[in-house]
Amino acid sequence: MNDTPGWASPGSAPSDEPDPHKKGPDEPGPDKKGSDEPADQPNGSGSKWSKEQPPPAQWSAPGAPVPGQNPPPPPAPGQGWGAGPGSSGGPGGPGWGSGQNGPGGPYRGWGNWQGPPAAAKPGVIPLRPLAVGEILDGAVSTMRTHWRTVLGISLTVAVVTEVLVVLLQGLVLNDAADTEALDDPSATTGEVTRALWDTLLSSGAVLVITLLGTIVATALLTMVTSRAVLGKSVTTAEAWNDSRPLLGKLIGLTLLLPLIAVGIVAAGTLPGVLIAVAGAENAGVALAVIGGIAAGVVAIWLMVRLSLSSPALMLEKQGVKKAMARSGKLVSRSWWRVFGIQLLAAVIANVVASIIVIPFTLIAGALSGDSVSNLLDASGSDVGWTFLIVSGVGQVIGSMLTFPITAGVTVLLYIDQRIRREALDLELARAAGVPGHDASGTPGS
Repeated sequence: MNDTPGWASPGSAPSDEPDPHKKGPDEPGPDKKGSDEPADQPNGSGSKWSKEQPPPAQWSAPGAPVPGQNPPPPPAPGQGWGAGPGSSGGPGGPGWGSGQNGPGGPYRGWGNWQGPPAAAKPGVIPLRPLAVGEILDGAVSTMRTHWRTVLGISLTVAVVTEVLVVLLQGLVLNDAADTEALDDPSATTGEVTRALWDTLLSSGAVLVITLLGTIVATALLTMVTSRAVLGKSVTTAEAWNDSRPLLGKLIGLTLLLPLIAVGIVAAGTLPGVLIAVAGAENAGVALAVIGGIAAGVVAIWLMVRLSLSSPALMLEKQGVKKAMARSGKLVSRSWWRVFGIQLLAAVIANVVASIIVIPFTLIAGALSGDSVSNLLDASGSDVGWTFLIVSGVGQVIGSMLTFPITAGVTVLLYIDQRIRREALDLELARAAGVPGHDASGTPGS
């Protein structure tokens, strides 16, 4: 037979096909001449059919049995185009409809395709881009799987923080703060200003202590969560040794971010305040409100963009400035997703904390006999030790449960963004020792 394009009669090729390198009669076709016709013979002269063609009416369509001739044997199992799984004498024959290594093999045939293989999950999350539920579940799974380390860190930090707050309020703030002028209509402007300043100082002192405790808990839990992703456990001492060199930078970063937000809001309201002071009070107040709202939107946008700075600093050993730049790069084009997940985590953490703290606060008020106003604002009122201690127990339990949620969600969100942007899942699989990944972090052959 030749390889010239054209149609050929069914069954025209004999079963004992001649050697392709040996000259022989060509198959008939619309553009071919007979084998006994010269190459330069004009078209239409001579027969165009080979002499070896079978006589007319003695061949039939393919598949029709010929009288007196035994039918050909059926094909061996697994050798046909549509062979199913389990053919060829064993699981997974070579047909198109079966997997090469059986129904459970790594390669799926056209008739048995079951989708891509599941992602490796050496730790608390699968190594692939994560859904919102998987991020939240990963934070809870970290607390459940490594509960000794996680709850130990959270409980220790919460107890130390709350003891300092209770001592500060009971020994210093109750005697130093004078807030009676805020409820006195006849108080002078100086007395009201002094009362506001005392309230601000007492609230600021409590906030600083709480913030420092949150920073320490975040640093330690970041290390625990990063190991939990790889399926590795870590002790409190190991987490402390890993995070201690970076605590100073983390404190600076955590204090810098709210200062930036406050500076943006202040810059937005300043023109209105100046106009109001100059004499146009109504216009100044309106401008200050509009400017404050616009600046608040900008501040929220920037805080979300920088919300992954903490894990970038701790896990990449970056400086403050580079960590903020890394967070901005990872959050870009995903601002709404990061904002939604962070907001959802904050709502969940506050709901959990409220479920614990509010009953303890009510019990503390009932035991100490304090008024409802003291229950609503204990930091600025002269409250007794009973109220401080009982409500402090509720704060400890609430912080012990919320620290792992907030820190875990932030770390897992950072890892998820790096998986989506930088294929970090390959490096994590290599670090976790997942089979099929070589030293370069790429899937092995």
